[in-house]
Amino acid sequence: MTVKYLYMVMRINVDCNGCYRKVKRALLKIPEMESHLIEKKQSRVIVCGSFVPQDVAIKIKKKTNRRVEILEIGDIHEQ
Repeated sequence: MTVKYLYMVMRINVDCNGCYRKVKRALLKIPEMESHLIEKKQSRVIVCGSFVPQDVAIKIKKKTNRRVEILEIGDIHEQ
């Protein structure tokens, strides 16, 4: 089984600096992810790496105690 390199866009309510730090800490502890971007004003988190999207969303929900909504999942193709 080959693991694809994916990107995933999620909606997570990040309304204060404490929430931002909690989400960032949870993202850094997931080893399958290679990069992430937290857009605080839009309440969006974008992650890239080779992972199972549902597993990542569940891990973030458990660690942050926040609702996680997956907006988009896509493949990143090497050009």
